Amino acid sequence: MAALARISRKALTSISAQQSLLHRGLSTEAAKAVNPSSDRVKWDYRGQRKIIPLGQWVPKVAVDAYVAPNVVLAGQVTVCDGASVWAGSVLRGDLNKITVGFCSNVQERSVIHAAWSSPTGLPAETSIERFVTIGAYCLLRSCTIEPECIIGQHSILMEGSLVETHSILEAGSVVPPGRRIPTGELWAGNPARFVRTLSHEETLEIPKLAVAINDLSKEHFSEFLPYSTVYLEVEEFKKSLGISI
Repeated sequence: MAALARISRKALTSISAQQSLLHRGLSTEAAKAVNPSSDRVKWDYRGQRKIIPLGQWVPKVAVDAYVAPNVVLAGQVTVCDGASVWAGSVLRGDLNKITVGFCSNVQERSVIHAAWSSPTGLPAETSIERFVTIGAYCLLRSCTIEPECIIGQHSILMEGSLVETHSILEAGSVVPPGRRIPTGELWAGNPARFVRTLSHEETLEIPKLAVAINDLSKEHFSEFLPYSTVYLEVEEFKKSLGISI
């Protein structure tokens, strides 16, 4: 019986060794047979996608608009000329349109969304018109912000709310659904309430802030050129040595 057991173990060992060699041979041949095409798209799965098309809708970003690398634009989103969307923000236009107007800015970690429809009957799309500053950590949903306004950081604007031109919302304000902020006024609180009327000098400063942030975005924008800004340093170095460019 012992001799029979030894013979059986040797037979099983030889069979498993042959199967292992056969498997390695097939794997090697398969690896040689699969040659990836040179024009195959190479996806980088390590980072998040900035532009996310949804169905027929593809986000549109103007040539001179600045969108930070870790921003998410999905669906019906339009970022107009001179606008900027800063790090960590999410603009999700999967249900309705989102527009960031000329020279407006959406600062860090803000979230903008749009509903199918508004319970107030007002337009459900989210519209940010020209020279508007949206502070960091804001939440906007199906609201309209007219030209030259400032929305303080950590503010919340609910469905159907309207901020008229030359108005300012203080930081941490909450605008309930359907609420209208009249032109030329300062509002604050939860829920937002009237504080005072803005002076003429204060309304003139609103677009200046948007322009200043636009100028700052150009410095960030230049860092993401394919060739970075090294060529500027080379030019300055050549000038210091008196070498003609």
